[in-house]
Amino acid sequence: MRKLSLVVVAAMLIATGNVLANDTKGENPTRNLSRQISKMLSDNSFSIEHNDLTAQVRFTLNADGEIVVLSVSTEYDEMESFVKAKLNYQKVNLANVEEGKIYTIPLRIEV
Repeated sequence: MRKLSLVVVAAMLIATGNVLANDTKGENPTRNLSRQISKMLSDNSFSIEHNDLTAQVRFTLNADGEIVVLSVSTEYDEMESFVKAKLNYQKVNLANVEEGKIYTIPLRIEV
């Protein structure tokens, strides 16, 4: 009887350890979105004289999972039009799209 109770306790500990070891959170959706935006903006043709461009980009996601750029705060007009052209109405792959949530991301493009 004593051996049986030890076996049951050991089995319960192993089962509990396996359940707790699983990743229940999954991938961070904000990090996933950031990676997708980085990939969209990777192909740029800025000149060497503009070697470190920065901006603040405000956008939201619509019901179809598309990015809708609200504003781009930067000193360079070329960068503003580039970001809007590359990101506006581009579809992103997110599991749970929060329609209407406003995101603000810092953006830095190095040449």
